[in-house]
Amino acid sequence: MRKVVAWTAEDISQWLSKEGMPEYIDALQQMNGPALLRLTEADFQKPPLSLVSSDCGQQLLERLETLKLETHMEAHKNGHANGHVGGISNGTSKSHRNGTLKEFQDMIQIPIPTMEATRSPFPAEWGKTGIAFLYAVVCFVTTTVVISVVHERVPPKEHTPPLPDKFFDWFDRIEWAFSICEINGMLLVALWLIQWILLKHRSIIGRRFFFIVGTLYMYRCITMYITTLPVPGMHFKCAPKLLGNWEAQMRRVMKMIAGGGLSITGSHTMCGDYLYSGHTVMLTLTYLFIKEYSPKRFWWYHWLCWTLSAVGIFCILLAHDHYTVDVVVAYFITTRLFWWYHTMANQQSLKETSQSNPFSRVWWYRLFQYFEENVNGPVPRNYQLPLSWRALQWNHSVKYSRLDIQ
Repeated sequence: MRKVVAWTAEDISQWLSKEGMPEYIDALQQMNGPALLRLTEADFQKPPLSLVSSDCGQQLLERLETLKLETHMEAHKNGHANGHVGGISNGTSKSHRNGTLKEFQDMIQIPIPTMEATRSPFPAEWGKTGIAFLYAVVCFVTTTVVISVVHERVPPKEHTPPLPDKFFDWFDRIEWAFSICEINGMLLVALWLIQWILLKHRSIIGRRFFFIVGTLYMYRCITMYITTLPVPGMHFKCAPKLLGNWEAQMRRVMKMIAGGGLSITGSHTMCGDYLYSGHTVMLTLTYLFIKEYSPKRFWWYHWLCWTLSAVGIFCILLAHDHYTVDVVVAYFITTRLFWWYHTMANQQSLKETSQSNPFSRVWWYRLFQYFEENVNGPVPRNYQLPLSWRALQWNHSVKYSRLDIQ
């Protein structure tokens, strides 16, 4: 590629794509090379760059510092080759040339990167992601076991009729509505999975998702077990109670896990898992992660996912498969845990245990510190192919041009 000072908008677009920052292409499409080098932190505080950057432009500014250094060194190298540095014209004394050379050597200082300086602010740490995944799996399996236990305690609908619910008074039950809810949920999960695979910092974001979804399902275990609500409608067909037959209960648990806990797959025939709604958790959480880790300019994508989530939640109630309080509690807990976690993760001061940090008193704070201790700042919304050639390269260090000053 040509020298930076001669770059066109097309050259800048190619460079941004190569560096894994394609989200800046539209915002910088009117710039040339010199204008790119003049970018400062203040430019990222106002549109259009403020609408794209999620880390105040920190990653892009670091790349620009490298470009400035290389441009500066190239300029001095060319100056020396043209006789501007060495002073080798006729009549120039050797001492004058050595003095000019010494001044040039003092002026050019190439910092040697240390291990601390070259360490990525967003290290992958896939081991931690694996631990978060195991945590989510354990919580999901535990939830399924608790559902089987609670199913044995649900009072028969003939003896304990459904509780009064204002939504049920306003809307009659629509039988196929719950299938729409589960289809929307599967679409959102699929969209999030594809988006997650394409994210550059997928390991950090993945362990955040696994930790939050695992914690939400663990909370759900507690609320289901301590208070067992009667079925929300007389239409429910609950599987027979097994009355202590643990072998049959484990087979029922395995069937539910294999079917993803969905009614549409025929795997969920147990009753009692009402407070709070697991379907609302997944519909809400996948939308929050999709919106948080996709560019702001994809507003149409955000609205599509929001519509899928909102329609899915409405269909849960329209099917009379959950009480309204189940959905409200699920939405509240999911959104608050997501916002609390990301607020703590994006503020370095909240990662330190102190009297002035009330967040440090939550029970999962130590695990949060373990997952986020090496993540410095908001994670950029950068994308790259998971098996791209650049991602497979071992050496990402900056290459400096050699200066021949002899």
